[in-house]
Amino acid sequence: MTGPGDQAPTGAGPASDTTTGTPTTDASTTDASTTDAPSGGIPPRRTGPRGAGPRSIASRLMDNRWAGLAGLLVALLAPFVNATPYALSVMTSAAIFVMLAAGLNIVVGYCGLLDLGYVAFFAVGAYTSGVLSTRLGLPLVATLPAVLVVTVIAGLVIGAPTLRLRSDYLAIVTLGFGEIIRVTANNLDVTGGPSGIYGIPGLTGGPVSFYYVTVLIVALAVVGAARLGRSRLGRAWRFVREDEDAAEAMGVHTYKVKMAAYVAGAIWGGLAGVLFGAHLSAISPTSFTFLQSALVLMAVVLGGMGSIRGVVVGAVVISVLPELLRDLADYRYLAFGVLLIIVMLVRPQGLWPARSREAAQ
Repeated sequence: MTGPGDQAPTGAGPASDTTTGTPTTDASTTDASTTDAPSGGIPPRRTGPRGAGPRSIASRLMDNRWAGLAGLLVALLAPFVNATPYALSVMTSAAIFVMLAAGLNIVVGYCGLLDLGYVAFFAVGAYTSGVLSTRLGLPLVATLPAVLVVTVIAGLVIGAPTLRLRSDYLAIVTLGFGEIIRVTANNLDVTGGPSGIYGIPGLTGGPVSFYYVTVLIVALAVVGAARLGRSRLGRAWRFVREDEDAAEAMGVHTYKVKMAAYVAGAIWGGLAGVLFGAHLSAISPTSFTFLQSALVLMAVVLGGMGSIRGVVVGAVVISVLPELLRDLADYRYLAFGVLLIIVMLVRPQGLWPARSREAAQ
């Protein structure tokens, strides 16, 4: 027995609550190994973000930082597999289509502006370089500064009255501007009217060298679009896409931010038009119909809106798949549409959806 002034003996066991009689433990003396790891000392299995379970192989491949370089390497080695004129033409067209999709992804994927007339900038770039190279005899490279200036002006002229609209209204107005550009090119003498412009010089001497130049230019454009998406301006685009009113309340000048996205997309589309004219050496209004805008938008949605890697995959699928189905003759577009519907039902978020940095962590 101990008196009122005596201390409890050391090591006498855990103290008990005087009111309930239940033993109490001190959390500071608990062994950390019993809480951090399961019994046996085996560390816990690494799981996905927020404890979503083990990450799949496909998820790890999608997050691999070397995926883009692997895709570029495949593009560079493709002519060693098949270098026929037909194969080179298809691969070059696919690369140009990737650049178009990367530009539209800035407008639709990053900023959330539904643009159904994106082909207008494609036409402006192609016709500007075509007119200057055929009428004035300039090399195609020398027309690039003029193409940049004209496409920026076109983006400002088209975007200034339309970007104050939202959702369906914006889509309808941009569709109208796309048709205005096509009809204007169809009725002007300087653009060749319905016959278009022929004899546009190429950038290089042969199809193989032109393919490699196109791939390098498109790779730079894709990297530039990705860097824009991770920049401060890219974060502002995402804020506008998620909630424009909230972004404006937080101090984001939404009109200027949307205009920047529209002008950037116009530059990408204009440069793709230069490559398109050099590739075919001829352009006409029939090359810039609404169907072209719809296909580019389909590539962005199919790959994953806001995901630059997904957009590249979607653009390659949209441009190459019809050629792979060419043996089906008249039924190839039916099969093409059915396959796209199946893919979008199975992967509504896209083939390679975008993941924020917060989710990745």
